[in-house]
Amino acid sequence: MNIHALARLSGLVLGLSLSVASAQTPAPHKKTSTPKAVAAPAAAAIVLRGDHCTVRVFKDLVKQYEAGKQGKITLQPFSTVSGIDAVSAGSADLAGSARPAMRDRAEEKGINFYPVAWDALVPITSPKNPVNNITLKQLHDLYLGRLTDWKDLGGAPAPINLYGAAGPLDGIEFSTRLLLFHDGDQAVAVPRVYVNTEKLEEGVAIDPHSIGMSTLSGVIGNPAVKMLTVEGLAASSASIADGTYPLYSALYLATRDDAANHEAVAKFIRYTDSDSAKAILRKHDLVPYGEAPGLVDKQDARVAWVDARVYPATTATAATASFTPVSAPNATAQALQRIAPTSELTAEAKDRAARANAEKAAKNSATPTPDSTSH
Repeated sequence: MNIHALARLSGLVLGLSLSVASAQTPAPHKKTSTPKAVAAPAAAAIVLRGDHCTVRVFKDLVKQYEAGKQGKITLQPFSTVSGIDAVSAGSADLAGSARPAMRDRAEEKGINFYPVAWDALVPITSPKNPVNNITLKQLHDLYLGRLTDWKDLGGAPAPINLYGAAGPLDGIEFSTRLLLFHDGDQAVAVPRVYVNTEKLEEGVAIDPHSIGMSTLSGVIGNPAVKMLTVEGLAASSASIADGTYPLYSALYLATRDDAANHEAVAKFIRYTDSDSAKAILRKHDLVPYGEAPGLVDKQDARVAWVDARVYPATTATAATASFTPVSAPNATAQALQRIAPTSELTAEAKDRAARANAEKAAKNSATPTPDSTSH
């Protein structure tokens, strides 16, 4: 047998051997695939928009909330009204607000304000300003433009530079005016306005003649600004909790119950009442809302205490007279109409406003127009 025949024979034997071995080897069992567990749907990401003084507190709550994988929240610090209006329009799920609802404002109908913590409204100035205290009456008159010099507050003669937030119905401004005037939208004389509270604080810090309103949680520990005492009373978490500091105020989360992400929103609001959330609030010198239930019961007494110092006179007419802004007949009439619609002062103010408007209209009609001078 030649070498080629031998090679073909060897190949045939090898092929048969492999075939037999394959036939004797049992076929492997097919593996049964285990169904994968269906992941629970992720919690909806919600948008929280609001004023800077509340968002800078809530951002720490959000950080811990997300770290615990309880949900996702997008923070949009801007202004009180922008947050409330965004909730009304459905472009935000929650609004952070340093004021309660404005009862007659259409955009706030159907929105619920949930109190989270108690804070303090505090007058602030530059550390270079020697004045340390302001009375409620002085603060009231300052807003109405009746006090214009620091000597009237016990300081050195210098013009008072009153600062405020530019946005309408700002949370801090609204809550302050609500306590001083019983009207959060009271017309006031604030010549220097800033886009938000943080910018206001920066302006106050570099102006030794400045004064403006902020919150205890916003400026505590900030050496660039000085908090004034009010009626000799200093703001602190203790003086908030026992109601001795007169300008305490609540911070709120506002939402609609018919919001698209209602369940996720409700979950976060419930979280703000947890022990871990309360610990964060306390770090900001806030008082968790549920830990000072007596403040709600003291509201009438607090209002009477403030009123007695803002206008010591006891008659209603004297009280309403204190709300009169200087050189503003229309604003005066509107303010008195809201406070005491049947008062003689209100009727007089409306009459003055009508006369002023008539004089202005007559003056405008007497001014030559292009058409009247062309003949």
